[in-house]
Amino acid sequence: MIRTLLTSVAALGLATAPALAETLVIRGETVWTGTTQGVIENGIVVIEDDRIVAVGGSGTEVPDGATEITAAWVTPGLIAAFSQTGLVEVDAEDSTNDTAAAMSGFSAALNAADGFNPDATAIDVTRIEGFTRLVVAPGTGNSLFAGQGFVADATGDLDTELDEKAFAFIKLGEAGAGLAGGSRQSAMTLLRAALDDARSYPARYITQNDGAVLNRVDAQALAPAARGQQLILVQASRASDLNAIMDLAEDEPSLKFVIVGADEAWRVAPRLAETGIPVIIDAFSNLPSSFEKLAATSENAARLAEAGVTFAIANVGDGSHQARLATQLAGNAVANGLSFDDAMTALTSAPADIFSLTGFGRLALGAHADVVAWDGDPLEIVSSPVAVIIDGEQQSMESRQTRLRDRYLNLDESERPHAYTRP
Repeated sequence: MIRTLLTSVAALGLATAPALAETLVIRGETVWTGTTQGVIENGIVVIEDDRIVAVGGSGTEVPDGATEITAAWVTPGLIAAFSQTGLVEVDAEDSTNDTAAAMSGFSAALNAADGFNPDATAIDVTRIEGFTRLVVAPGTGNSLFAGQGFVADATGDLDTELDEKAFAFIKLGEAGAGLAGGSRQSAMTLLRAALDDARSYPARYITQNDGAVLNRVDAQALAPAARGQQLILVQASRASDLNAIMDLAEDEPSLKFVIVGADEAWRVAPRLAETGIPVIIDAFSNLPSSFEKLAATSENAARLAEAGVTFAIANVGDGSHQARLATQLAGNAVANGLSFDDAMTALTSAPADIFSLTGFGRLALGAHADVVAWDGDPLEIVSSPVAVIIDGEQQSMESRQTRLRDRYLNLDESERPHAYTRP
């Protein structure tokens, strides 16, 4: 369901109406399309309204009067495949942190979209680094069922469109075991019982309010996922945990799984490819930071690509404020054997396909006009976007950090307050 946050701008006087989409021509020395067109040298992308109407070489016809942007590189808008951006402003300040609800009596029914704040400063920070779409997941409270996640654009506008309840999010592995009674077997038993509760909703709840595991509200919320009508994101790292998820998928083939974390996925890569279960990985997880990550390696992405596994790259460890670092993680994956094209795919078309974002993650005729113009190679740490276009509109390239930088970078000595004056 698409939800639009509505605000009376005239009454509040806090914002101006968004600029109307214009015709844009983006010229790039290198245009990475993410399609069978491949890489176009001295390419052109033409945008009208919210769609791409042409992608081609230097001879591509351009409309008169269009606004032109020149860049070293042009790519599709990047997709933060797993984050909590917009759910928290300050982690340690409870009043600004809506990632999880440890004291709630509900779990699977918690809708993360209800806590989304388009004004969160991390959204601007993420957007100006080239990310145009955010996949936002809730955190777990007192249950392995975290709730419902959503997909948002990165405009930071109060009328941000949200694809609510895009997936259900569940934690297994060490975290899930701790939340389900103390062992992995208890977590899997709980998960299977919950899916059975949800599938039997509402019949099981006509005569009683609770199922074996879920109350009426949680069962209703989990029912689409349990019936194969909604994506299920499961966080797990250890190879045996990934096998347990694949066992469940084979037992119940209607379920649609995506695994988040998957630090040891390379060990079961052939089976992941065979079952068709995608994974979302932190491509630079390479140390045994816990007992479930003893086989973590920075070659995980390259080995998954070689095996034919569909995967996206995200900053799984810190997606609230640093989702933008996924480009650095992808660059590190390239340094450890992954091809450049596979790394870019993991930031664009792969997450678009995983979350059924039709028309996103590619520069193609008729695709949504989420486009980024860069001053250099997008996977190089020194490169930055010079323009970010979302739904055909150029976005602000400012954030709180850039405004602070500009304020103090060339501060007039005469304007410094007394605290800056040496005695």
